[in-house]
Amino acid sequence: MTSTIETSKRTVRIGTRKSQLALVQTYWVKAELEKHFPNIEFEVEKMSTQGDKILDVPLAKIGDKGLFTKELEVGMLNNQTDFAVHSLKDLPTNLPEGLMLGCVTKRVDPADALAVNSKHKDQKIETFPPGSVIGTSSLRRLAQLRHNFPHLEFKDIRGNVNTRLAKLDAGEYDGIILAVAGLQRLDMNDRIHQIISPEISLHAVGQGALGIECREGDEEILKILKVLEDPDSCDRTLAERSFLRELEGGCQVPIGVNTSIENDILTLKGMVASLDGLQLIKDTVSGNRKDSEQLGQDLASRLREQGAGDILAEIFAQVGRS
Repeated sequence: MTSTIETSKRTVRIGTRKSQLALVQTYWVKAELEKHFPNIEFEVEKMSTQGDKILDVPLAKIGDKGLFTKELEVGMLNNQTDFAVHSLKDLPTNLPEGLMLGCVTKRVDPADALAVNSKHKDQKIETFPPGSVIGTSSLRRLAQLRHNFPHLEFKDIRGNVNTRLAKLDAGEYDGIILAVAGLQRLDMNDRIHQIISPEISLHAVGQGALGIECREGDEEILKILKVLEDPDSCDRTLAERSFLRELEGGCQVPIGVNTSIENDILTLKGMVASLDGLQLIKDTVSGNRKDSEQLGQDLASRLREQGAGDILAEIFAQVGRS
């Protein structure tokens, strides 16, 4: 069923990163919107972001404020594009003036996944022998894995999914941690050796969902985007982003979450850890899904009371504040 919005002779420009995963996600959005708006011509504008260009430095040392989004946001503010498709986990919780989160798509599995070198096909993250080298570029994953598996060795890894898997297969790593969602979207389900349970690794804020950013006040674009909105995913990620925002954390700080909705009750679990994994604080809140952002704020306050503020202050002193 197509929309009744007047769309004749209209061209809409979509901003995206050039990475394979970003393009897969963007062309999925394009195809879905074309089903609803056959009179609109959707054009894709590919851009390189700072995070795509700097591949020889750990993400935490670069600083993460708009690392994968700034160039796309400039494109919208300059009217070069009408909206941009992001992995929601990469989108900062505080957006530039004049821009807004216009839509959150239906979330796929937000968990972390273990991919292994073929010589470890019989291993799980719990059974790797001491000294095994695990690759990750995420401080969130690193802190939680160090907490649970202090006998393992961890090594930074950068590059797109194919590059990381090539390094794994070449023997530079015994295993690497990636997002289940990214592997599924790239039709690489066969590389998901193990889905890591939330008891071991809480996922990143927004992981598994796409966030579509647009200009504030652009009512036509907002109406177009709303056909892709998933209410459950929206409420869950609003709570997660509120939690992260309240803690003043960025996507490179060891903050993890897990959310669920049942009978309109939203449950949010959150985690803050030190970089060495020695300190790890978790707590959970539940309440009406209508109060999703307040639930995120409440959970942040509870973790602060348990010492999260001191942990984060030490991290910000080491890696900077996003």
